[in-house]
Amino acid sequence: MTRRLVVKVTCGAADAERCNQGFTVAAAAVAAGADVSLWLTGEAAWYGVPGRAENFELPLATPLADLLAAVVAGGTVTVCSQCAARRDITGADLLDGVVIRGAASFAEEVLQPEAQALVY
Repeated sequence: MTRRLVVKVTCGAADAERCNQGFTVAAAAVAAGADVSLWLTGEAAWYGVPGRAENFELPLATPLADLLAAVVAGGTVTVCSQCAARRDITGADLLDGVVIRGAASFAEEVLQPEAQALVY
C-alpha cells in the first residue's frame, strides 16, 4: 500500500519561504511517485485561482506555478471551502483540476491509516 501525503499550505506571499516549501515538498513527492493531496488554505487559497501562482516571487525557487502544475497533473489540489468563501472564491474561479472541499474531507484524508500530513 502506498502512503498518502497530505500537504496543507496555510500562507501566501507574506511568508514566501514557508509557502514555497509546502508546494516544493508536494511537487517533489509527486515526482517520486507518491499519492499526493495538496490543500490550499488561508492566503494560499488564492493560488487555486488562475494567474495568482504566476505572480508569486521567491529568489532561487522553482516558480510556484510550475510546482502547482506538477501537483495538479499528478495529485489532487483542494481549496478549503471556508477559506474560499471568505475570499469570495467559487469553483468557477479555480484552475482546471482544483476543487473546493471542506474540513470534513481534510479530516477524512489525514485520518486514513497510511496517511502522512504536513502543514506549512
